[in-house]
Amino acid sequence: MPTSDPPRSRGRRTRAQLLDQAVALFAEHPFGSVSVAEIAAAAGAHPNQITYYFGSKDALFVHAAFLMLLRDAERLEPVGHRQRTPRAFREAMARTALALPAVPVAVQAMSTTRLRPELRPVAQHNLTLLFRLAERYLTVVLDRHGWVVDRPAAVEARTFWSAVLGARLISESGFGGRSSDIDLAGVLTVREK
Repeated sequence: MPTSDPPRSRGRRTRAQLLDQAVALFAEHPFGSVSVAEIAAAAGAHPNQITYYFGSKDALFVHAAFLMLLRDAERLEPVGHRQRTPRAFREAMARTALALPAVPVAVQAMSTTRLRPELRPVAQHNLTLLFRLAERYLTVVLDRHGWVVDRPAAVEARTFWSAVLGARLISESGFGGRSSDIDLAGVLTVREK
């Protein structure tokens, strides 16, 4: 008699597949052009499973957007590790962060939580995680190079990511400039001792 996965294990796998496929689809297409049926089909699931595991397409989008952002934020680490001076580090981090594909998707997800207050805890949890990971990374970089910052590393990390997200929000809200017009590198206070 063949054994199959326990129901909880299958459920976790289905939820993860839905989330991974949503990430892939939302990375390629705007939120409004991706249907629940498309996400479910890509994950080998039924559309009603999105509602079961996430509650709504909006909720799945918010989860997927932040997963995209967390994955993209990891791409900053090797970029920062290659830099030999604080100035090069600040400029590389700013340039790379502004170009991350997940940033505009995360900005849209945060806007969604304004209209759907029940999704705010998802955004809050993921932003807290992003800030904590960024603080840890920054601490490693500072220790490795003997650099310092003018404020606590936690504040430095939150300020940086707040500026990244804000710059994208401003540029996508119809302002006549680009997100690169903001001196994001100047937000970082990384310097020699």
